[in-house]
Amino acid sequence: MSDYQHEVEELERESATAARLFDVRRIIGGLFVVYGVIVTIAGLTASDADLKKAQDININLWTGLGMLALGLFFLIWLKLRPAVPPTAEELHAATEEGAAEG
Repeated sequence: MSDYQHEVEELERESATAARLFDVRRIIGGLFVVYGVIVTIAGLTASDADLKKAQDININLWTGLGMLALGLFFLIWLKLRPAVPPTAEELHAATEEGAAEG
């Protein structure tokens, strides 16, 4: 295997790692889970005065549980369908198509 092929394979591995690391689903899911835990704890520790203000509906608890569910959905989605970066051949084909159109 030539040095060029080895370098291309190394860059493809690094690209795949970067695509997984900076996947927006990981960021959104993580933030929603963290904020959902905080808001759920606030809902569990709500006083009677807080509940009375909200017509006896524990808004923090329900919102926190909803945020947790959404965050977990994003993280499960990330696990079930991981991001796959395009291969060098796909990038080359897309570049050629763009040049042919333009």
